[in-house]
Amino acid sequence: MRGFPFFYESALPSFFLLVCSKDLLLNSCEKIDFSWFLIDILWGGVINFSPQTESHGRYLRGGRVSMPKLDELYKQGTEAFEKKEFDKAEGYFKIFLETNPGFADILNKLGIIYHQTNRLELAARTFEKALAVNPKYTEASLNLAITYSDLRNYDRAREVFERAAHFKDEIGEPSTAGIDPFVKGKLADEHLRLGNMYYDLQLLDESIEEYQKALRLSPNFADIITQLGIAYRDKGMYDEAIKEFNHAKICNPKYIPARLHLGITYYSQGFYGLAEEEWREALVFDPDNSAVRTYLNFVKNQNT
Repeated sequence: MRGFPFFYESALPSFFLLVCSKDLLLNSCEKIDFSWFLIDILWGGVINFSPQTESHGRYLRGGRVSMPKLDELYKQGTEAFEKKEFDKAEGYFKIFLETNPGFADILNKLGIIYHQTNRLELAARTFEKALAVNPKYTEASLNLAITYSDLRNYDRAREVFERAAHFKDEIGEPSTAGIDPFVKGKLADEHLRLGNMYYDLQLLDESIEEYQKALRLSPNFADIITQLGIAYRDKGMYDEAIKEFNHAKICNPKYIPARLHLGITYYSQGFYGLAEEEWREALVFDPDNSAVRTYLNFVKNQNT
């Protein structure tokens, strides 16, 4: 999160596979229907059964934007977003959404842009659209709760937060000792990106596997450990999630997302005192974090 109150870091689909496999996919799989299913995932994040996306057909036919164009728009928009060049990112994302309106990750990022530029009503509507695509998109729910709170719609903010906190109530290793540390870090980042892509598609078993692979290479990366904890929590494995979040805190006591998500996990299990403790500790490291302050207001009402 690095001082930014929203949870966009966990929603960065991986496009590194495109660099090495684009020509292979197009040339060797063109005549096989399944190839278009695979290409849709890699270029547009669009598959029929995903709750976070909708089908748009084959991009090279019927006047659709070409697949490289979609990839370019996503890449440029995401790069601008991460640099906080919000005007540029907003333009790219809006063009992307013209042909991919069911991409919840982009809607969530666009909502963050609106919030950061003080267009709160528009931010709320955009987060709502993301949740209409994927009702169990935790990050979008948390962002919507914060936005409602900023709009002084406290009852609605609490309702959204409570629902996000209880989503899942509704629902032999090779040695890496000889690998150069720099290479290990790069490989770990790629496993993290792929894990995030699986997570965005709510393929939690696959995302957990990728995060575990990343941690075998770089076992003390707090951001990867936290992502693993989030996936465990969303799968309903609360004890495992709490263990990972605490591990992330040990690796980097100042890594705020680990404390935030540990608090959310405690809150979802009814341990309101422990949740409050985590969030108050987070404020010690980041006193201006608006997300933490919003969550403390939620837990305050539980304790009265």
